[in-house]
Amino acid sequence: MNIMKEITIEKVTINLGTRKPGPELEKGKLLLQKISGLKPAETRTQKRIPTWGLRPNLVIGCKVTLRGNRAKEILSTLLQAKDNKISMRSFDTYGNFSFGIKEYIEVPTLNYIPEVGIMGFEIAVSLQRKGFRIKRRGLQKRKIPMRHRISKTEAIDFTKKSFKVTITDNKGEVEE
Repeated sequence: MNIMKEITIEKVTINLGTRKPGPELEKGKLLLQKISGLKPAETRTQKRIPTWGLRPNLVIGCKVTLRGNRAKEILSTLLQAKDNKISMRSFDTYGNFSFGIKEYIEVPTLNYIPEVGIMGFEIAVSLQRKGFRIKRRGLQKRKIPMRHRISKTEAIDFTKKSFKVTITDNKGEVEE
C-alpha cells in the first residue's frame, strides 16, 4: 500500500455542552480533565438567541483536543463504553466520525465522581492522510483532491481494523 494513502487519526475532540455558565460548566471542566489529563478550553456562543437566554461571547461549554498516541488510547477506552459498536450514521462523507456517551460512568477507566454527578459528552474523531497539511499551511493553501480524500467506506474499514469496532446500520443490525 502507498504510504500516502495510509489513514491516521488527526485529532480526537471531547466536547461537553451545558447551555449556560455556572456550576454545571465547572463540573464539566472537572470531568473532561479527569478523562484526558488536560485543561479543557471554554467554548463560547457566537450568536444572540434571546429565547434561549444566549448572548454573544457567553461561555456555554468546554472541550479538549487530543492528538497522537494519547488520542488513540483514550479513543479505544471511550469506544469500550459503547461496547465497540458505532452506527453507520456516525460517519460523515469526509471520513470523520462522532458518537456520544450518555453517562461518563459507562467508561471503564472512570469511577463515579461525587462532585460531578452524572453527565454525558460527545466525541468527534478527525481522520487524515499524509498531505492533508496543504489545506492548513500558511503559504499556497490548496484543496485536497477528491482522489486523496477519505471516503466513508475507507473510514469504516480503518475503524474496524484499528479498534476492532463493529458497525451497525440505522436499525441496529450488524453490518458485515
